[in-house]
Formats: sequence, C-alpha cells, structure tokens
Amino acid sequence: MSRVLTGKDQLHKLFSAMTEQTFQVDFGVADPPLIDYLSDLLVRFTRLDVIFKVRNIVGQRLEEVAEMIMEAEHCHNNPKAEIHRHIGDFTLFWTGVYPEALKRLKGFDRKDAMIDYQRQGKRSYFLASQLTGKTTDHSSLLLRLSDEFELCSAGLRKVRAEWEQTPAK
Repeated sequence: MSRVLTGKDQLHKLFSAMTEQTFQVDFGVADPPLIDYLSDLLVRFTRLDVIFKVRNIVGQRLEEVAEMIMEAEHCHNNPKAEIHRHIGDFTLFWTGVYPEALKRLKGFDRKDAMIDYQRQGKRSYFLASQLTGKTTDHSSLLLRLSDEFELCSAGLRKVRAEWEQTPAK
C-alpha cells in the first residue's frame, strides 16, 4: 500500500523541494522569494475553493478569466490588486501545471476563448504590482512574476513532471 501525503506541511515540503530543485538546479534561478511564492501557489491551488475564489457581487464563483477581469474593473484599491494577483496565479497555474486543460478552459463556447492566458497573466501580475505600491517587496515579486511568467510556467511544468515520477512509498 502506498503512503498518501496528509497535511499541508508535508505537501508544502514536497512542493518546496521540487520547486527549489527545478528553479535553482535545473534552471539556474536563485530567487528564494519567487521560489517560495511558486511553492505556496502549488499548495494553495490544491483546494478548489482557492482556485475559484473570486466571486461576483452576488457571491457566485467566477470560473473564467474574462469574468474575473470584469470583476476587477468594478473594484477599488486593494480588492482590485488581489483580483489581478489571483488572475496571474490562475493563469500561471493552468499554463504551467495543467496546460492540457487550456483547450477546455478556452473552448469556443466560453468567454475565455480569445484570451491568451500567458499575456493576461503577465498583465495581471503587472497591474497587481502597480496597485500594491511600487516600493513594497510584494510589489517587486509580482513584477518579477510578470517579467518571468514564461520561465515560471515552464518551471511549474517541470515540477509537475517531477511529482508524477515520484515513486509511491
């Protein structure tokens, strides 16, 4: 019988180790805050309620980037920055971890059909960085996520490949 990881701490340790290995060793990127953010993203996005945490004014969860963008446009200040950060996380997760799902997420019958998830993710992280305040460490990290979106996406694909090859104990 194989062991199943239980608890957020074990999952965080697993994702941290794999993300650090991928970015520092395989990609040559030594950026601990960026690596920590990506590890945390993987842990957070194991929960469906976090993946689809953005809600409209009546409380319905928004499942498409186009809907999230419209919701962000109606918000003011910090909630707007948080929605844009979430759009960046959402698009990074799908383009990096499960790119095969993009065909369904961007189906011809969906509002996201014409949205380029990479371009929108970069844009959303950039907007979140500007709305957060240009002098904060968090803002700087969001700007790096925008600038390095493709690298982060490729790294997350590699992390997924690693966890799929991890033998069950």
